Amino acid sequence: MAVAESLHSRARANPRRVTAVLSVIGYVLVIGAFTPYAPFPQIADDTVILLGDAIAVVNTLALSSILAGVWFIRNDEIQKHRAAMLSAFALIMVFLVMYLVKVGGGFEKSIQASGGVYYAYLAMLAIHILLSAVSVPVVLHAVVLGLTHSPAELRDTVHARVGRIAAVAWSLSLFLGVVTYLMLNHVYGWEERGHSGLLLLLAAPARQLRADIQQALDELF
Repeated sequence: MAVAESLHSRARANPRRVTAVLSVIGYVLVIGAFTPYAPFPQIADDTVILLGDAIAVVNTLALSSILAGVWFIRNDEIQKHRAAMLSAFALIMVFLVMYLVKVGGGFEKSIQASGGVYYAYLAMLAIHILLSAVSVPVVLHAVVLGLTHSPAELRDTVHARVGRIAAVAWSLSLFLGVVTYLMLNHVYGWEERGHSGLLLLLAAPARQLRADIQQALDELF
């Protein structure tokens, strides 16, 4: 109890510092999990597909929770807003675990589309990944403030402003994640591109886009 109270007091007194520390820890864990020093065991192809479907469900629930939380706070239903946003945060933690297992031990999927659809897919995927990364400290800061301050105290903090930014970035990232999932798995289909780590997976859209552009330029000139 004393330890918990001490951590709560420190987080309350230094929310930005706590946010920075948690953000760095999160980034290090994600990147470090996919280095040769911390390899994930390979998982069956059926498990990869199952995790992809489960991730889409979790992301949809998280997006619904965020939108509900926004609606609640606009109607001054503070406790419901708090419950909805903490539910969304918990769902994102579930997503993170499943995502790390999936891309760390599974294979990559390449969408079977071409032309404008293909480039639109890559653009949405890139924005989804970028927003997922940059929204981490914003979301964490809003959560830290919300957990360490009373509703009355929050009015004197940046919680509302940071929360609006977090909700927009978070919602757009989740929405694009669901859209790209549907395009890849239920609209255009996919083909396996082999096993790879997270860093290669994140670089794949940009790398493929550069290769396609270079090929188009070569053919043109």
